[in-house]
Amino acid sequence: MPTAIAVTSPDLVLPPTDHQTPTAALLQSPDAQPLDAALADMQVLVEQHGYVIGLYPASIPAAHERRLHTVRSMLESDRIALLKLDLPPLGVAVLVRQLRQLSICDFSAGIVASAARLLSHYIYSGALLNSVTKLDRVPVSLKSHAKSWVPGSQFGVLANPEPQLIKIGNGELTGPDFGTQLMVGKGQLQSDWVTSTLAPAWRVQGIQESALPSDSPRWWGTSKMIEFAAFLPDISVLYQLVSSVRREVCSWCGIELIGDRCGFCSAPVNPPENHGRATGVQNQGAPIRRGS
Repeated sequence: MPTAIAVTSPDLVLPPTDHQTPTAALLQSPDAQPLDAALADMQVLVEQHGYVIGLYPASIPAAHERRLHTVRSMLESDRIALLKLDLPPLGVAVLVRQLRQLSICDFSAGIVASAARLLSHYIYSGALLNSVTKLDRVPVSLKSHAKSWVPGSQFGVLANPEPQLIKIGNGELTGPDFGTQLMVGKGQLQSDWVTSTLAPAWRVQGIQESALPSDSPRWWGTSKMIEFAAFLPDISVLYQLVSSVRREVCSWCGIELIGDRCGFCSAPVNPPENHGRATGVQNQGAPIRRGS
C-alpha cells in the first residue's frame, strides 16, 4: 500500500488526475470526532499503509492542530508526519494532490514527506480580491489600503513563493518561468481577469476549475475573491524534480529524506562536519524525540 496522505478538510482533496492517484484520509476536528475515534482511525491508517503524512494549513483552529499532535503523541508513533503549510488553501490542495501522486511512486515515506517543502516553492498561489483591508497574510502598504476603499478597485495578490500585490490595471504579477497549469477556485467576485489576463501572461498550459476551499475567504479576508494556483501538473516532472535532490538519512529517527529537515521528526540535517557523530538520545540538539 502507498504511504497514506491525510488532510484536515475534505475540500483540500482535489479530483485525481488519473485512475491511479489515491484519495486522502480525513483528520477531523475535535468538534466533529471524539478523541478515541480519532486514535482508532489513525491506528488503522498506520497499520494499513505503514506511514501517514498529515498535511494541514497554518490557518486551521488551534484546537484542531492540538488534536493532531495529541493523536500522534498518544500513539507514540514515529510513522506519522504532521506538516504545517503556510500556503493559501487552494495552494495546499494542489500540493496535497502532488504528494498523493508521489505516494504511489517508488519513493519512501520520508522522501514524500520532505518533498512537500521542495514542491511548495514551485506553486504560485494567489487571488484576485476586491479589497485588501482585511488581508493580513501578505504585506499591504497604506497606499494599497487606501485604494481598496475606492469603489470598483480590484487587487492581484501573490502569497507564494514570494509576496506580491498589484492594483488591477497598474502592473503585473510576476509568474513562473516554467510550464504550469492553473487551478482556479471562484468565490463571490465576478471577473474574468484570472483566465483572460493572468493565465495568458503566465503562459499556462491549461486551466482547471475547483470548488473554493471553505477557509479561503477567511484566509484572504474577503469572500469577494477568485483564488488561483499555478503548479507543475506532470507526475514525470515531479518525479524527476524530487529524484534530482540528494538524499540523506535523518540522524535522529533514521528515515530517508531530501532537503535540510526531516518531515517526520523535524530534526535538521547535520552539517557535513557533524556527520558521523553520535545520534539518537545523545544528540541534544534534536528538536523532537522519536514517538513524541
